[in-house]
Amino acid sequence: MTQATTAPTAPERDAAPRRQILRLATAGSVDDGKSTLIGRLLHDTGSLPTDHLAGVTSDDGDVDLAALSDGLRAEREQGITIDVAYRFFASDTRNYVLADTPGHERYTRNTFTGASNAHVAVLLVDARKGLQRQTRRHARIATLVGVPHVIAAVNKIDLVDFSADRFAELQAELNELAVQLGIGEILAIPVAAKHGDNVVHRSDHTPWYTGPTLLEYLESVELQAPSPQARELRLPVQWVSRPGPDGKRNYTGRVAAGTVRVGDPVQVLPSGSRSVVTALDALDDTRDVAVAGLSISVQLADEIDIGRGDVIISGADDAHLPVAARELSATVCWLAQAPLHAGDRVALKQGTRTVRATVQSLERRLDPESLLEVVGPTELGLNDIGTITLRTSSVVVADRYTENRDTGAFILIDESSNDTVGAGTILEPREVIPGKATRNDIKWHPSSLNRTERWAKTGQRGATVWLTGLPASGKSTVAVALERELVNRTRVAYLVDGDNIRHGISDDLGFSPGDRAENIRRVGHLARLFADAGVIAIASMVSPLHSDRAIARELHEAADLDFIEVHVSTPVSECERRDPKGLYARARRGELKGLTGVDAPYEKPVSPDLRFDTTGADIGELAERVLALLVGRGIIEG
Repeated sequence: MTQATTAPTAPERDAAPRRQILRLATAGSVDDGKSTLIGRLLHDTGSLPTDHLAGVTSDDGDVDLAALSDGLRAEREQGITIDVAYRFFASDTRNYVLADTPGHERYTRNTFTGASNAHVAVLLVDARKGLQRQTRRHARIATLVGVPHVIAAVNKIDLVDFSADRFAELQAELNELAVQLGIGEILAIPVAAKHGDNVVHRSDHTPWYTGPTLLEYLESVELQAPSPQARELRLPVQWVSRPGPDGKRNYTGRVAAGTVRVGDPVQVLPSGSRSVVTALDALDDTRDVAVAGLSISVQLADEIDIGRGDVIISGADDAHLPVAARELSATVCWLAQAPLHAGDRVALKQGTRTVRATVQSLERRLDPESLLEVVGPTELGLNDIGTITLRTSSVVVADRYTENRDTGAFILIDESSNDTVGAGTILEPREVIPGKATRNDIKWHPSSLNRTERWAKTGQRGATVWLTGLPASGKSTVAVALERELVNRTRVAYLVDGDNIRHGISDDLGFSPGDRAENIRRVGHLARLFADAGVIAIASMVSPLHSDRAIARELHEAADLDFIEVHVSTPVSECERRDPKGLYARARRGELKGLTGVDAPYEKPVSPDLRFDTTGADIGELAERVLALLVGRGIIEG
C-alpha cells in the first residue's frame, strides 16, 4: 500500500499523449445492417486477426461482414443480433469500444444496457424503409441513458441508387426526431456498409455529400468533460477486510468517479462519519492516486463502522453530496415477461448496496411510435420504458443519473427467482439528511421487563388476529363483535381498523398501490407491538396482496408471536349488494379507480387459519369460531 509518510515520486512518463478511448453503440431496427457496418469498420481499419478474417471469407473471396460481429451460434442461424456484442478497433488517434446492440424488439433491454456507457450512439436507418418503430425507440433510449452524441448512418444507400433526394427526405425525418427527443440535431451519413461507402473511406458514388465519413466523425467528435459532480470521489464499498497483522481495516471497491490519494479527507455515507485516507493499494506500487475505473483498497485514520454498500466520498467542505435517499423518481426499462404494477415489491441493486423497494406509483409510459408519454399507465410490460417512483426499505446513496452514471443507475431484481427484471436511471433521489440516524443505525431496544414475566403478571397472552377480505365483506363487523366478546371475558383486546389508522399514523398516505402497501406494513408493526405487550390486536384490513400479508405474518413469527389469519370470503356480488360506503357504485360509474374487487386484484389467502363467508351468517357465531381458535392455540382460556 502507498503509505501516508512520504508519497513516492511518479516515474517518468512517456512524452506521447495518452490515446483517448471512445465508446460507441449501434442501434436501430432489425436488418438495418448494424452487424455489417461493424464488420466493415473492423475490416477497413485493419482491426481483424488474420485467422478471424479467414474464417468468414468464402472460397471466391467474399467476406461475410456480419459474421465478424454476430458471435453467438443462434445469431448466425437466425441472422439477427441477440446479445450485446462488444468489439474493439483502433485508428491512428483513438481506441474504440463498440457495443453492437440488438435490433429486435424482444431484446430492447439489451440496447438499454449497451448504450448506458456510450459517448456516441450510431442509429442505423435502412434507406429503403426509413425510420422504424425500433429506430425511434432506440433513439429515445440513447437520450434517456445520457448518450451525448446521436448520429445516423443511412445504410444501404446503394439500394436506392445513391439518391440525394431520398437522403434529404430521411435527413428531414431525423431532424423532426431530434426535435421530439429534445436534442440539437442528428447528423446523417449516407453509407453502404456492404461495400464500404463513407464508412472509413469516402465514396465516389455520393459526390453530393460533403460531410464526414463515419470514421472521420468518430475521430473528430469532442468527448465532453465530466460534470463537476462526476469528477468528485465516489467509492462504493464492496468488501471490508483485515489482511495484515496490525488488524487495520481495508475498504475495497471500484472507484466510480473522481480521484483519491493518501492524505485526502473523506466522508462516509450514509453515516456522515469523516476521516482521512492513510494508505491506498491499487495493485501498482508506482501509483499514488486512484482514478475512476480502478479497483482499490484504502485505509482510514479512524476506526469507522463501514460496511458493504456504504459510499466513501470527498470530505472537502465544498464537495457536492450525493443524496441519502429513501425514495427515487426514476426511468425504468422493464425486462420481464410478467408486467410491473404499482405496489409490486422488488430488490433494488444500486452500486454495491441491495435493498428492498416498493413501486410507489407508475407515472408515465413511453409510446415507442409517437415518443409521447402516456400518463398514469396501469402497468409496464416487457421492454416498456416508463417513469416510476420507488420507495426503498433503507437508504441508498444516490446521484442523479445526469450527474453520475454509476451512482445514478440501478437494476431491479425479482426476489423469488433472482432474475434481473428492470434497469433504471435516477431522475430525482429524495433526501434523508446525512449524519442523521438511518435504519442501519437503529437497534431494537428491548424492555427491561421480560415478556413472559409481563404476561404472567397481567394474566394475558398477546396475539394478532388479521381479518382480510374484500371491501364490505363484513370484516369490521366480525372484528367489532370479536373485540366485545374478548373484553366481556376480561381479556384486553383492541380493534386496529384500517380507516382509523388513516386518521393518524397513516394520515400522510394516499391510496396509490404503494401507499396502500405502506399502510398495511405500518399496521403490521403496530399490531406486533400490541401483541408483544400482551394485547390481542384485531386488524381489519382489505390487505389484498399475499406479499403484504406475508410481511405482517413474518413480523410476528420473527418475534415468536401468534398471528392468526382469517379470510372473510364473502363473494364480490354480496359485497357490492351491501356497499355501505357506496364504493362499488362509484367504481362502476368510473368515479373511483383502483377499488379492490372491481379494477384492482384481490389475492385470496391460500391456507388461512380460518375462512368463512358472512352472507346470511350469524355474526356472533362467526366471532365464536375465532374465539374457539384462540382457545385452541392456548392464547385465551376456554
